[in-house]
Amino acid sequence: MTQQRERRPTPRVSLRRLDLVDFRNYAALSAEFHSGHVVLTGQNGAGKTNLLEAISLLSPGRGLRRATLAEMRRVEGGAGFAVHATVEGPLGAVEIGTGTLGAPQGAETQRKVRINAAPAKSADDLLEWLRVMWITPAMDGLFTGPGGDRRRFLDRLVLTIDADHGRRALDYERAMRGRNRLLAEDRRDDGWLSAIEARMAETGVAMAAARAEIARLLRATIEALPDDSPFPNAILSLDGELEARLGDGVAAVDLEEEFRTGLARHRARDAAAGRAIDGPHRTDLAVRHAPKDMPAAVCSTGEQKALLVGLVLAHARLTAEIAGMAPILLLDEIAAHFDEGRRAALFDILDGLGGQAFMTGTERGLFSALEGRALFLAIADGGIVAT
Repeated sequence: MTQQRERRPTPRVSLRRLDLVDFRNYAALSAEFHSGHVVLTGQNGAGKTNLLEAISLLSPGRGLRRATLAEMRRVEGGAGFAVHATVEGPLGAVEIGTGTLGAPQGAETQRKVRINAAPAKSADDLLEWLRVMWITPAMDGLFTGPGGDRRRFLDRLVLTIDADHGRRALDYERAMRGRNRLLAEDRRDDGWLSAIEARMAETGVAMAAARAEIARLLRATIEALPDDSPFPNAILSLDGELEARLGDGVAAVDLEEEFRTGLARHRARDAAAGRAIDGPHRTDLAVRHAPKDMPAAVCSTGEQKALLVGLVLAHARLTAEIAGMAPILLLDEIAAHFDEGRRAALFDILDGLGGQAFMTGTERGLFSALEGRALFLAIADGGIVAT
C-alpha cells in the first residue's frame, strides 16, 4: 500500500450566511450555516441544486450549470438577481455580493461582484477568499461525453488553484474568435492577423503550461493516496499538442514561436475549416481507472462515478496544500449511487479534508452517517428550515 503523506491542518473556509433575491425559484431566502458540513434534503424540483448553483457563483465563471444570467433570474422576479454571502476563512470574515440586480429586464449583462461592499476588479478576486468545486449529476457522463466537457472540467481544476487561468483562457478565446472572423471574411491583413496569432501563442502556451503543471501535481497527490481507497485512484494524462511539446522539454518561449508560425502557415486550412484546427482549445483530459488499468470511458457507471469523486477529492487535497485553504465542495445528489459503506467512507474523507461540503439528496436517510456532525436543512416551496 502506498503510504499517505502527512498533511498539515488546513485553515477552514466556510460559508456562514447566504441571502438570495430573485434567484431561480427563490423570491427571497436567508439561510445561516455553521462551519461544518450542510445536508440539504427535499423533493426533486424543490430548489436544492438552485441553492448550490448560487454558492457556485462565489467563484469565477458561469456556475455549476453554466447557465446564462437570464436563466438564473426568477421568472416572476424583477430586473436581475442577487446573491450575498458571508464567508469566514483564514483572512477573517468577508461579505461577498454578486448578481445582476438593477440591470434592464431581458438584458444579458456581465454579473457584478462586490467584496466588502467595494466593486471587485473581476470575479477572479473571489479566489483570494475561497475556492469552490462541485460534482453534479450532469457530470456522470464526463468520461464518455464530448471532449469539450472534460476540457472545461480540466480548466475548472486549474482555475480553482491558479487564479490567472480564467483570464488567460478568455484572452485566448477572444483572440481566436477574432482570427476566425478575419479568416472567414477573407480580410488578409497580415499585420493584424500576426498580432492576433502572437496573442494566441502567448496565452495558449500559458494555458497549456498551467494545465500540465496542475496535472503533474494532481498525479503526485493521487500517487500518495492509499491504494485501497473506496474511491479508485485515477491515472491522468493530457491529450494536446502543446502539452505534449512541453512534456518533451520544449521551452515555453520556443513553443510560443512554434505555435505562432504554425498558425500563420495554416491560415488557408483554418479558413476552409471555419476554425483553428490546432491549439489548446482542442486538448482533452484522458483518465484511466488505476486499479483496473482501464480507460474510464469503458468502466461501469458506478465505477465512473466513484472515479470522478476520487479525482475531485484528490484535487481538494491539492487545493488545500497550494492555496492554503480547503475548498468548499458542492456535491449534488452525491449519495444516490453509493452503498451505505461507501457513503460513510465519503463522509469520513470529507471530514479529513478540513473543508466544508454542501450535499443534497431526496432522503435524509442517505446521510445517516453524518447525524450529529452536519447541519440538516429541508428545502420546500422556495424556503429552507432546519430539521
